[in-house]
Amino acid sequence: MTFVRSQRGFTLALALALVVVMGLMLMKTAPAVNAEVQRENEAELIFRGEAIAAALMTFSAKNGRYPTDLEELMKVRPRILRQKYKDPMTSDGEWDFITQVQPGASGNKEGLPIVGVRSKSPLNGIHLYQTKELVRDWQFSAVQNLLGVPDATGSVPGLPNIPGLPQAGGAAVPPVAPKQ
Repeated sequence: MTFVRSQRGFTLALALALVVVMGLMLMKTAPAVNAEVQRENEAELIFRGEAIAAALMTFSAKNGRYPTDLEELMKVRPRILRQKYKDPMTSDGEWDFITQVQPGASGNKEGLPIVGVRSKSPLNGIHLYQTKELVRDWQFSAVQNLLGVPDATGSVPGLPNIPGLPQAGGAAVPPVAPKQ
């Protein structure tokens, strides 16, 4: 009987040690799992953002204006956007809209023409998108040059070369005589 009595509690101590070791192993793998989830969410953000930007571009080409709400994109037939995508990087799924005009002092963007979207997430990205590291700085826009800033050649990307107006280097493009 003394042999059995000295073995009491051994199984409990072994089970407790096993639980501690398993807990430590799980703690070690948790950051890798979180990074993988963030990587997948970022890839989904890029897909959804670019899909919305393409839909905004198509809507503008068809209607001559930009929508004031993403719901307008869903009403266009044939469909230009599969579904009203949510922001995968935030819990509420709401986008921060990039508008064609600056909002007033109140910051209310309701009713303003939407030219793009961006995430509201404050996280640093695992990916770089358009050389930006912060996820909230990633802009998915139908207008590639939102500020109208000239590039290295002096022309504004996305704008046509209009005869008679200054272009690269400040020189005007000579007007072309109409063909007869």
